[in-house]
Amino acid sequence: MERKGNLMTYRPDIKVFDATIRDGGLVNNFRFTDDFVRNLYYTNIKAGVDYMEMGYLADTDAFNPEEFGDWKFCKEDNLRRIVGNNETDLKLSVMADVGRTNLKRDLLPKDQSVIDMVRVATYINAMPAAIEMIEYAASLGYETTCNIMAISKARTEDIEEALKLLADSPIKAVYIVDSYGALFPEEVQRLTEMYLEAMTPSGKQVGIHAHDNQKMAFANTVESCSIGASFLDATVGSMGRGAGNCAMELLLGFLKNPKYNITPILKFYQDYILPLKADGLKWGYDIQYLLTGKMNLHPRSAIAFTADGRTDYANFYYQLDLD
Repeated sequence: MERKGNLMTYRPDIKVFDATIRDGGLVNNFRFTDDFVRNLYYTNIKAGVDYMEMGYLADTDAFNPEEFGDWKFCKEDNLRRIVGNNETDLKLSVMADVGRTNLKRDLLPKDQSVIDMVRVATYINAMPAAIEMIEYAASLGYETTCNIMAISKARTEDIEEALKLLADSPIKAVYIVDSYGALFPEEVQRLTEMYLEAMTPSGKQVGIHAHDNQKMAFANTVESCSIGASFLDATVGSMGRGAGNCAMELLLGFLKNPKYNITPILKFYQDYILPLKADGLKWGYDIQYLLTGKMNLHPRSAIAFTADGRTDYANFYYQLDLD
């Protein structure tokens, strides 16, 4: 497939998507201060970012609200406490996990909410349930996407079948999600081509959400973009679960659309991300995440390794190999 554009051009179809609060919330149980979230909101507006994910729409029957901050649940009152009526060009999103969300109870009709998009996240074996959630959110007036998680574990024939189902659904875009940070650009190219071939005839777009276990999140995002992906996820300072994500500052530094402005992101990094790191909050590339990415494994064991302060990397690798 021919690449779209070159390093000197920009594509107006590209949408930059900030996932700092949602993916970064997995680092601190979503316990961000209002000051942090509000300043990130205004930073995204100044930077020209297109979408900001405010967090999850998690089911309070499945997750104890006392154990998490507000952005695990994204109640309307809490959203409005930060953004008011959001009378800006920045669109707001929440993520709804299949099996962990009660949309019919918790999702208001679009005309009663400041949320613009619902991103339904699913493993490929739960696609029918994801389609039902997508159709319900769309019926309430929301933009929707489907984020197929752990795509590096999925069989090609299953991906192809899932894409056929999604092509007939009301989604705006379908995401390649490298949950384990296991993919390299050549594999991302193949997947992007597959997704585009399935989605383009129905007018739907393709996105990418990358993790940085093997220091490939930015490279994989650029590769997918160059093939034709339009929705590009990033987080400020790569803040996200485990090894983190494609860095917003890298992405905005790469994109040539003059609407994007890296300077507010750098200021936010300086004022808000560095203090989190100074307080001991940990995320980002390290050897243990490299190893789970290399072996195409969920990073939960590497997260536990980090929490325990371990540095016995060779022994950890041996244990992973035995598993």
